[in-house]
Amino acid sequence: MKNLLTHVATGLGGAILGVGLTFASLSNSAEEPPTQESQAQSASVSQEVKRKLHIEKTLDDILGRVVSISETERPPGNGSTPHRHPGSHNFGYVVSGTYEVQIDDGPVQRLGPGEVFYESPGQLHAVSRNGSTTEPVRYLIFKIADPSLPSTVR
Repeated sequence: MKNLLTHVATGLGGAILGVGLTFASLSNSAEEPPTQESQAQSASVSQEVKRKLHIEKTLDDILGRVVSISETERPPGNGSTPHRHPGSHNFGYVVSGTYEVQIDDGPVQRLGPGEVFYESPGQLHAVSRNGSTTEPVRYLIFKIADPSLPSTVR
């Protein structure tokens, strides 16, 4: 039964990833090219991490798992401390910029637009940072979570 649920969750994650990739490509194609004025304004914008939740839905037929798609934008040089997501499968998709990620003691991966990463529940997210000192990075996270467990632990 546990294997069946794992396969269902993984398949669902793939479907969500496909929806998210479609969303990302459509939202990028609708944007106008930045002007010099808008680029200057964005350079003076706050250096805080921005997060936007696009959707969150409880799956009543799969043990009450909560599925969400969120977007994170990290300013140049920004990163988080090592942490774990004990109750969630996390699928990541880089929309723009350069994202550096290390899972457990694996190699640091340097990912660009269109590249993906995956974290299974409880794995150490040893490195999570913007790989550029001059440009922001934007990535989508597709999460399948057990709401009875904490989202993040340090």
